[in-house]
Amino acid sequence: MSEEMSPIDKAKRAAARSAADMVEDGMRVGLGTGSTAAWMVRRLGERVRDEGLNIRGVPTSTRTADLARELGIPVVTLDEVGTLDLTIDGADEFDPHLNLIKGGGGAHLQEKIVATLSDRMVVIADAAKDVEALGAFPLPIEVIPFGWQGTQTLVSKALETSDVQGREITMRMAGDQPFRSDEGNYILDLHLGRIGDPRQLALDLNQVPGVVENGLFIGICTQVVIGHEDGRVELRAPAV
Repeated sequence: MSEEMSPIDKAKRAAARSAADMVEDGMRVGLGTGSTAAWMVRRLGERVRDEGLNIRGVPTSTRTADLARELGIPVVTLDEVGTLDLTIDGADEFDPHLNLIKGGGGAHLQEKIVATLSDRMVVIADAAKDVEALGAFPLPIEVIPFGWQGTQTLVSKALETSDVQGREITMRMAGDQPFRSDEGNYILDLHLGRIGDPRQLALDLNQVPGVVENGLFIGICTQVVIGHEDGRVELRAPAV
């Protein structure tokens, strides 16, 4: 099967399997969302089946929950466990300080809650996600549907004083209808080019009425596992 995989999928698979093997018996594990995270969930399913690994998984989306149950991973809610030992998730971009942009799959609200309540967050990614500065990937923000156009106007005003290169905002669509998150909210994608001060931007965006959460993960990730198409993995810690 591996011969039929694309180079990018081989890299994702390598990172995902390496991180999944960090999970220890008895852990409460946050299960991320996205194509790379799906490889991780599949590997954990193998370990549950073949090794009798005893874990409890907290999914970050309905898609991940469905996959985990299908593979025999015990699924619990965050309210049931309170805190987690480890969250493993993908990222759309990460910088030298392991700040992230997440939300390409529209699940960043649940992902951020789960990751923040974890002792550790390990990100799994291919080398293309490694950037000097965040922003080439559009930054998603989740907004409530009520008055969303007014919220977009307020976000535009907030960006006028932000250290970014671009300020275009688009509504994420699913066919001819707005994309809806698991919470029923809309996603606005901010095309910023380069984000000069991610921490300040995250604070500014979350001050806008109607914004539920943004896709900047600042100071949350503790380690990145970078996969390569030849099966090698590289471990990255935050720059000091």
